[in-house]
Amino acid sequence: MQTTVTSRVISLVEDDAGVRKSLSNLLNSAGWTVEPFASAEEYLSSGRTVARCCLILDIKLPHMSGIELQELLLSRADPVPVIFITANAANNFKTRALRNGALAFFCKPFNAETLLTFVQLAVARSGMALANCQ
Repeated sequence: MQTTVTSRVISLVEDDAGVRKSLSNLLNSAGWTVEPFASAEEYLSSGRTVARCCLILDIKLPHMSGIELQELLLSRADPVPVIFITANAANNFKTRALRNGALAFFCKPFNAETLLTFVQLAVARSGMALANCQ
């Protein structure tokens, strides 16, 4: 699934360096620009939390969980579409994430093409023109 606009930015918050690198490579190969972060705090302190096309977020992160980050962004009225990835398939996490408006909830390992399809859907649902997602 090749994309044509290279200025589109996906933020990725994943504490596992290997998974973070692998997902960054996958998204880059599909034409996305990826800003990887190792924690919710790193993401928040980056100053780059607005105007992202999509946020791919792990559930289990050090200090602040992915669910807590999603809820903080909601309280700030940050409209970024969220896709969760996790090795913890606990149903209460999935229910809470989806109730909070997450677009998708993937358990590791997951199908790469399916993830890319949901990234495209997240961008479409963000209400932003593709060329303006940066």
